[in-house]
Amino acid sequence: MARKPNLILIGIDSMRADHMSLYGYPRLTTPHMDRYAAGGAAFENAFSPSIPTTPGYGSMLTGMDCLSTDVVALRHEGGLGKHNVTLPEILEKQGYNTTCVGFSGNPASRGFQKYIDFEGWGSREQGRSHKAENLNTVTIPELKRLAGEDKPFFLFMRHMDPHSPYLPPLPFERIFYAGNELDKANKSLDPVMTFKPFCDYFASWFPIGCTDKDYIIAQYDGAVAYMDACIANIFSSIAELGIEEETLVVIDSDHGETLYDHDCYFDHHGLYDCTLHIPLVFVYPGKVPAGARFKDICQMKDIMPTILDLLGIKAGIKFDGRSLVPLMDGKPRTPEPEFYITECTWMRKHGWRTPQWKLMHALEPDFHFKPEVELYDLVRDPEENTNLAEKEPAVVAMLEARMLAWLAKREKETGRKAPIYTNLNWHGVGCGPFKTSQQAYDTMHIGSPGAAKGLQAKELQTQRGQEKL
Repeated sequence: MARKPNLILIGIDSMRADHMSLYGYPRLTTPHMDRYAAGGAAFENAFSPSIPTTPGYGSMLTGMDCLSTDVVALRHEGGLGKHNVTLPEILEKQGYNTTCVGFSGNPASRGFQKYIDFEGWGSREQGRSHKAENLNTVTIPELKRLAGEDKPFFLFMRHMDPHSPYLPPLPFERIFYAGNELDKANKSLDPVMTFKPFCDYFASWFPIGCTDKDYIIAQYDGAVAYMDACIANIFSSIAELGIEEETLVVIDSDHGETLYDHDCYFDHHGLYDCTLHIPLVFVYPGKVPAGARFKDICQMKDIMPTILDLLGIKAGIKFDGRSLVPLMDGKPRTPEPEFYITECTWMRKHGWRTPQWKLMHALEPDFHFKPEVELYDLVRDPEENTNLAEKEPAVVAMLEARMLAWLAKREKETGRKAPIYTNLNWHGVGCGPFKTSQQAYDTMHIGSPGAAKGLQAKELQTQRGQEKL
């Protein structure tokens, strides 16, 4: 019997699709991924509907939506429910060796045989941050080990370069910036540095005296370009090991990023498309058509069914997601153009997205003092700058009704209340839902990269104790 194909999954934390040259961004941020993706299929309208990391990757690694995973919050309490089966758990039963790099301790990563950590953060005091090189240092030897075994393997890498703090090494710091970031006449960072919940965090890694928002955006783009150059080492290692023809490579992200958008500065909260829209690429010579581009809307939950389909594995699970292989084979696939969206990072909101409309409904007051309901016309206002909720009450009512009907259907199917309603300690401060925006503004705070790292390191002992369950 022929050996099953290998799987390499490159998950890029906070990778905003519209800042990749792969998707038309004018800055050449991802030349190596662009070339590699040309050997396979790229999806132009892939979305992570439940952000941030924990629910996003939870959906990716189960093939389920947030009603099935019961996960919507970054700071999810407890492990991933036993009613879910993860991709590494399925592949282990199929005889795979499984390794996860950089995601130990998160409930969404349950089931890998081996976890390897690397330094994926950084601070101004530490100097420029070599995140992707740190990842390669531990990953490439592991890739060689896995390729040398007599079993197929699943290797998952969680790249951290686009995640703040944006501190790309030289020369990437200035490849997209030729201005003066200390120009005192530039006031563009004034609103950023007066936003109390985040200003101390920003001050810990912005250059001292920095005034220009475009410098910070250039750091994000530089971090992407630096990471792309390092990912080229992964691609060349695959080639040198001679496993290209027997390996499925997938590139995606858990969510995008807000930069200077919507007052959600340099982070990934807010249900705007800059945060929901992610890259998605499949490369597998002979199985995935080279040079293919698809505009069909797809979601995180579709990734696992697609992977198993390409690997030729039948899991016997009724996924919420659906395989994208029919599109790759030139066959029809029933579209899913409208879908439910959630966020539970710094605010607790949900909503409904259609090809034309985006509804966002805050379930408690947020720390940006935004209105409870936001409505955007994605056709006329793709950057989501004009809230039409008051002008279009009939559209709001229609979308709210569709969202609530879908939720009622899914609650009946799962036998559980929607998790957006039950995760009332999502912020981790123990006070229950915020009653006012001022309370949220005064309560929510992040002070340093170390504090940010701590938010992602959830219950390491508990999770590690569950790895073999």
